[in-house]
Amino acid sequence: MTETIKHHLTDTLLTAYAAGNLPEAFNLMVATHLSLCDSCRAQAEALEAVGGCLLAECGTEAMAADALEATFARISTGTAVPARRRNACSVLPQPLRDYVGGDVSAIRWKPVGMGVRQAILPTSSAASARLLFIPAGAAVPDHGHRGVELTMVLQGAFSDEVDRFTRGDVEVADEELEHMPVADPGEDCICLAVTDAPLRFNSWIPRLVQPFLRI
Repeated sequence: MTETIKHHLTDTLLTAYAAGNLPEAFNLMVATHLSLCDSCRAQAEALEAVGGCLLAECGTEAMAADALEATFARISTGTAVPARRRNACSVLPQPLRDYVGGDVSAIRWKPVGMGVRQAILPTSSAASARLLFIPAGAAVPDHGHRGVELTMVLQGAFSDEVDRFTRGDVEVADEELEHMPVADPGEDCICLAVTDAPLRFNSWIPRLVQPFLRI
């Protein structure tokens, strides 16, 4: 899969992920991309190793006498997660499957308009995550951004003013980019999209329904 990925995560995102400074939705995006991209996964592991070295050089802090027992008590009350095999035939990588509860057939799609559907994933309020279904040849309404939007292709492909994006590719959009993603003909496109602010649609109909769609 790595050989076909042209659009990767930025160093800033990988560093924030390794440091634990990303909101849940962005963590989900990074984890999903890392499950498909060997090069970004290796970079993230290197950054985590650097962080570990820095922690090792930090001074010590006094802890409560029962800190270790309390930690083991919390572990013992947790639910064991069985080991999973990577399913090469799955559209959704494992991090997403854990949120959805299965593969594409388990997604509860809701119509957005023009054949496009979405499924909002349960994450913290600091940012939002959703799965998007774009029919082959269909377009998402042209829009800009009030913050950062990350879009990762899971099935099919789409093109916009920047480039063409296929499975595993991540488009990083900021306040300077206005675009209208169009799915390739011949195959429906499924994407994971995360945002830290509402989109800025250019036509009045998407703006009218935007509060109801939580985009």
